[in-house]
Amino acid sequence: MNHLCRLSGILLTVLLLSACSAQKRVWYLQDIQQASPEQIAQNGQIRIKPLDRLTIVVNSKDPELAVPFNSSTSLNSLSGTPSAGSTQSLQIRTVDENGFVVMPIIGAIECKGLTRGELARVIADKIIEGGYINDPSVNVQFSDMKISVIGEVTRPGTFEIDRDRITIFDALAMAGDMTVYGVRNEVIVTRETDGVRTFEILDLTSKELFNSPAFYLQQNDVVYVKPNKYKAQSGEISQNRSFYLSLISTAVSVATLIVTLTK
Repeated sequence: MNHLCRLSGILLTVLLLSACSAQKRVWYLQDIQQASPEQIAQNGQIRIKPLDRLTIVVNSKDPELAVPFNSSTSLNSLSGTPSAGSTQSLQIRTVDENGFVVMPIIGAIECKGLTRGELARVIADKIIEGGYINDPSVNVQFSDMKISVIGEVTRPGTFEIDRDRITIFDALAMAGDMTVYGVRNEVIVTRETDGVRTFEILDLTSKELFNSPAFYLQQNDVVYVKPNKYKAQSGEISQNRSFYLSLISTAVSVATLIVTLTK
């Protein structure tokens, strides 16, 4: 009886230690200490890149003065009467490969590397300098800003984002978080900047994550969560099993056909 009790105690201890170990493995930010405030880095704003598509709306206290800047075609003079097709609709303007966006009246503006707020200020300054409007208000938005999350997450896919300062945790939340098979200390973020593809490896178990340039995501980033070795091995075993079952099924079908033909 004593041996059984001792054995039960050992098994219970092993199970508890295993549970604690497993729990530790799936936690994020394992080295965070209580009551240790971290200074938030002043970054994370999304920068405009070539081929981004923007909606740019100019407003004024006198709405008619702003109409030409929101039209799909430029007018030669502000005294011109805009047609029905050039009202203040949301016109999508594509940044060209050199990083310029073309605005009615004021022409091409270099916007590569600017934030939306910075581009809005540049456009407003040019409108004022040209003497077109004294009180322009400019709003710049991305028309189709997306990130992708693939690998060991609950809902992999491409997700639209509509604000700056999207973190890696926001992306995982959109995808339903990692599965228990996801490797939390080797999450890969793929990013393309100026024609160069870069890869950042993030350790989501460490607070050093906050110092990574990929903690805040940019448009068109791809987040990849690797499967752990157990999931990878089980996937390989499953694939091999399917192959051999298919091979056996084919062999049986061929044997059956031969027997039928020889009768």
